Amino acid sequence: MPILEITGLSKHFDDGGNRTEVLSNINLKVEEGEFIAIVGFSGSGKTTLISALAGLSKPDQGGVIFKGKQITETSTDIGVVFQSYSLMPWMTVQGNIELAVDSVLKSKPKKERKALCDKYIKMVGLEHAKHRKPTELSGGMRQRVSVARALATQPDVLLLDEPLSALDALTRAKLQDEFADISQKEKKTIILITNDVDEAILLADRVIPLKPGPNATLGTEFKITLPRPRDRAAMNDDPEFIHIRGKITEYLMALGAERSADKSTKKTLPNIVPITRNEKIPTAYAEAAASSKSDRYVEFSQTKKVYPTPNGPLTVVDGFDLKIKKGEFITIIGHSGCGKSTVLSMVSGLNKISEGAIILDGTHVTNAGPDRAVVFQAPSLLPWMTAYDNVSLGVERVYPNASKAERHDVVEYYLSRVGLGDAMHKMAAGLSNGMKQRVGIARAFALSPKLLLLDEPFGMLDSLTRWELQDVLMDVWKRTQVTAICVTHDVDEAILLADRVVMMSNGPNAKIGNIMEVDLPRPRSRQALLDHPDYYAYREELLSFLEVYEGGADPSEEQLQSIREKRANRIARQQSGKSKTASFAV
Repeated sequence: MPILEITGLSKHFDDGGNRTEVLSNINLKVEEGEFIAIVGFSGSGKTTLISALAGLSKPDQGGVIFKGKQITETSTDIGVVFQSYSLMPWMTVQGNIELAVDSVLKSKPKKERKALCDKYIKMVGLEHAKHRKPTELSGGMRQRVSVARALATQPDVLLLDEPLSALDALTRAKLQDEFADISQKEKKTIILITNDVDEAILLADRVIPLKPGPNATLGTEFKITLPRPRDRAAMNDDPEFIHIRGKITEYLMALGAERSADKSTKKTLPNIVPITRNEKIPTAYAEAAASSKSDRYVEFSQTKKVYPTPNGPLTVVDGFDLKIKKGEFITIIGHSGCGKSTVLSMVSGLNKISEGAIILDGTHVTNAGPDRAVVFQAPSLLPWMTAYDNVSLGVERVYPNASKAERHDVVEYYLSRVGLGDAMHKMAAGLSNGMKQRVGIARAFALSPKLLLLDEPFGMLDSLTRWELQDVLMDVWKRTQVTAICVTHDVDEAILLADRVVMMSNGPNAKIGNIMEVDLPRPRSRQALLDHPDYYAYREELLSFLEVYEGGADPSEEQLQSIREKRANRIARQQSGKSKTASFAV
């Protein structure tokens, strides 16, 4: 008999007389001790489903049976960890956990309750911080408190509602490992809502997509038979992982196909040239660089950033050296605090360089300018203006000599290219996060910049929307071939977009730790990459690099040599394949 059974569950909401069907006919049986991952996307009703399972929301039809009884209210046998931490800010880590334990397990002796608190504080690695208050903790540490609090109340079922989505990649990986460890040691029944396919495969016994709403329902389930414990880097060598990951990704891509952007446009881009305002480099440097300008279109030369602190100067980036070809797409990846965004802010001119230099097309970067367009994680639109007006603001500045009709064509062309042809006159405040980011991308390309800078542009979006916008970005970039630098924490995004992936060592004093050339054919699509024989070798190299730098570690020469050897094997295999292809052609 399953410990939890959902039968015919449906739920709607009314907003000012407008009825929104959220969930429709949800059916699922969960066995005791099973780990289920439900892959949900924005607007699919995942939080509504968790609320119904926790007894926080009453369904319109159907219901949830837990241990043979229908759930009609909250139960101490079901623990919930939400994306937001909901901790008492005036209480310590220990105080927050004791409050929950004393409330739920009041019949147990005080000594036993304290032992439970201590056990789970230790399990999530917070012994050293148990007397700190939430304001003194990082986001990852606060989420650890939430997990410990839920576990300490001894629930039979643990519900996790995207608990890691707001965390950086390193913290997310650490907590994933803790969830995997907890599920095995505690033998808990766990239901995880996530938008991360790799997270789902790493942790779950079954992965079940929740189709996009309205009227969202569960899709085809995928059984995960990979042996435990599972290693996120090593799995890339496992044919079973590659197969199941490909199947799940293809299924989710099919679900999102109907939401694909309409890339057709009736507008023709006018032949107009933007203005630039720049400080030219010394003549001697220009002459020295003249012969290889296209290979040194962007050059970081011993670039350093130092911040003053009460304890003395803090060097965040120390000696960043990189030459970028014209038209090249570079991605930068590394752990939080490694200076990725600092590098981007310096080349954008928004953050002053402490030492060294950055040169763009023969010009010193000393301040911000229209020749560099930036797309941030949050698109920073003016909410009282339409999508059209937000793009038009920049266009009017960089094309002062163009006619009104030409500027109008530029704005409409790029908004149409990012799939907003029918929504360009909607107010920015009324757009979804994904639509706002489309406006940000259109605005950046409309400036016709020499350098496009992207600072985790899709980091706040769910996987389906992120994949969609990566395709939009690649489609528009294919036409412009603008030189681009993108900061990301997403390994797949780094490979999909880049000609070269720059991997940063840990901060402070961060430098370039490794550069990986991505020798994959363009134009690229996610589907084509999944089928490419070298794709998972690239993934393994990036994940191995991130792994050896985890937790501020200084990797040994043996660890770095292992990565270099795997790279050498991949390159040899690629060259061998090209030789065979050439011989066959002859």
